[in-house]
Amino acid sequence: MRNFIENLKGAFFVSGTDTGIGKTACTGFLARECARAGLRVATQKLIQTGCSGISEDIIEHRRIMGTDIFPEDKDGTTCPYVLSYPASPHVASAVDKVSFNFDKISDCTKRLLEKFDTVFVEGAGGIMVPLTENYLTANYISDKKLSLILVVPSRLGSINHALMSFVACRAFNISLWGVVYNVFEADDSILVNSTRDYLKMVLSRDFPETRFIEMSELSKL
Repeated sequence: MRNFIENLKGAFFVSGTDTGIGKTACTGFLARECARAGLRVATQKLIQTGCSGISEDIIEHRRIMGTDIFPEDKDGTTCPYVLSYPASPHVASAVDKVSFNFDKISDCTKRLLEKFDTVFVEGAGGIMVPLTENYLTANYISDKKLSLILVVPSRLGSINHALMSFVACRAFNISLWGVVYNVFEADDSILVNSTRDYLKMVLSRDFPETRFIEMSELSKL
């Protein structure tokens, strides 16, 4: 595992099969371990809803990484759009009367890559979340040619949601770099183990180049 962390360079998009399943923690843990491996690493939030000021997810990344707030957090580079209403970006932008410029977000990633070896861009919800009425998160990942790290929790329904996300990756021509299996707070060993086994089987068959990582392993590195 240390080997892939040391070679984790470039921009990666972190998404999940749902909301509230550990994307923010995963992003922070990956960034922390990359930094421990000697990489210069930053995190970015695609669009933050439900707060004001500096993105609350960026603040959580920094807490997990054990760092202070970056200058790029203060000037908005790591999250150029922070919206007040806690909803999908296409709804929050309508409430706040904000129009997204996706090239602006991408340009922020490029600027970060001029200073950092690795940038993790955390999305909002899953990859099919609409950013506008006619533009999905999957469109953005595909258009910007970002490799995807997908967080999957060990709870009932995860297999269904994971398989739908895999189908979306195929449909949008998204490169699935890795799957992070979040086993935190899991108390049903049968569910945890059977879901893990099934996901590994599907990945080995359909996405043989995709890495499988357990969140508990990330926290102990």
